[in-house]
Amino acid sequence: MGFGRCTYLGIDCPGLPGLPGLAHVTLAQSLAGSGIPASYYASAQPRQQHPALSVDLPSHPSRGMRWLLIERRSCKQEGSGRNLLDQRPLRSLPAGAGFSAGSRAVRERSQEPVMWTSWWLWPLVAVCTADSFLDQAVQILRVTPVIDGHNDLPWQLLNKFNNRLQDSRANLTVLADTHTNIPKLRAGFVGGQFWSAYTPCDTQNKDTVRRTLEQMDVVHRMCQLYPETFLCVTDSAGIQQAFREGKVASLIGVEGGHSIDSSLGVLRALYRLGMRYLTLTHNCNTPWADNWLVDRGDDEAQSGGLSVFGQRVVREMNRLGVMIDLAHVSVATMKAALQLSTAPVIFSHSSAFTVCAHKRNVPDDVLQLVKETGSLVMVNFYNDYVSCASEATLSQVADHLDYIKNVAGAAAVGFGGDFDGVTRLPVGLEDVSKYPDLVAELLRRGWTEAEVRGALAENLLRVFREVEQVSNQAQVPEEEPISLEQLGGSCRTQYGYSEAPSLHRRPGALLASLSLLLLSLGLL
Repeated sequence: MGFGRCTYLGIDCPGLPGLPGLAHVTLAQSLAGSGIPASYYASAQPRQQHPALSVDLPSHPSRGMRWLLIERRSCKQEGSGRNLLDQRPLRSLPAGAGFSAGSRAVRERSQEPVMWTSWWLWPLVAVCTADSFLDQAVQILRVTPVIDGHNDLPWQLLNKFNNRLQDSRANLTVLADTHTNIPKLRAGFVGGQFWSAYTPCDTQNKDTVRRTLEQMDVVHRMCQLYPETFLCVTDSAGIQQAFREGKVASLIGVEGGHSIDSSLGVLRALYRLGMRYLTLTHNCNTPWADNWLVDRGDDEAQSGGLSVFGQRVVREMNRLGVMIDLAHVSVATMKAALQLSTAPVIFSHSSAFTVCAHKRNVPDDVLQLVKETGSLVMVNFYNDYVSCASEATLSQVADHLDYIKNVAGAAAVGFGGDFDGVTRLPVGLEDVSKYPDLVAELLRRGWTEAEVRGALAENLLRVFREVEQVSNQAQVPEEEPISLEQLGGSCRTQYGYSEAPSLHRRPGALLASLSLLLLSLGLL
């Protein structure tokens, strides 16, 4: 019998020996140890609208493997109209039922026929089908590599090596015990990365500006030390240049509004040093914006979202061309910034609240504002935000991507893995090399190539261009400082907030002081 071909969501996959073609299926391996690469098998999450068939394969070389069929279609022999597969609904096998060596059929105890096949069919179907989606994913990624919204490798470099990149252990070509190194970036087709310049909340009102500058500096030194891999850029055109050169476009996102120390001057200076997004808060309030812990009841609301000074920060970011990042902020802050900003905003590493009800995620009413403003949610891979549990899967990350696409539109979704900033990652997304598997899963779920390219890079590039178009550095900068009463920190000096009479005393106070002076001189 000759080999036929069947089409899987528009992708040809060769027929197997002995069969003119294969069913359109999606299979998952639920037990490890088969020796088949993870990228070759499908999601472990069955789609509820399709009946399931569990099949034990005790006689297969991958002994103990268990596969789950979660979708099927018909397949017809080439040159004939005969359907190769029984069209009756698939049924679950009873416990203990399964294939045995030499078995030619699977039947339920009721003896109702399920499907005629050979014991080796399903593993080979799984490899064939999954590999087709992976091949298509790789083809897409070669043209449109990933732009990831948030990676904390600079924080790891600080913690492990105090930012000494020439320490032999810090060699990014062989760096171990991190989610990110150069070979992993290459394997994952990462073509653009926003590196996080992160300083913890305990630096607020202390050395946060110095710490932020040092983390920005280490990103610049990465580009200097590995020029064949990294290209530091500051605009959307630079990202596309890096794509053409086959390098990782390296941009800086400052994670936490406390890094500007409530100073518009510091905000402008960080922009000039390469900052292209600012996360308005981290896991703490700033004097001018509230963080997500307010929504959980762990922090008190201080600004009701954004204070008057916080609104100045947003306007100045628009003027400069800095993307406003709403990851980590309270819902009130999200809404205030989305309504005030004249440019689209991003959530650099957040997921969907309806899928996982964690306060760090984005609720549906905010997703509607994201849609209305052309903004972007870059999905976080941290297990706690993906599954609301300590364990998660690649498929559950895809659920978030699906949900945001369905609610806010395909133009509103991107990737913000949070690699090297979290301690728990989904099975199948253990490091930055795994992006092709995630793309393959989206294709398997019926995403179009255009939708995939959008999530990979084009949505972020669109937002970045619009932010650049809105910017107007010829406009007069915001310059009204935050009031002294709003600032914290006992070590803070008060230069500029002097109580000199000529600057700050009211007319009545000035007159009283002048009268005392004249009396002392005997002139009154």
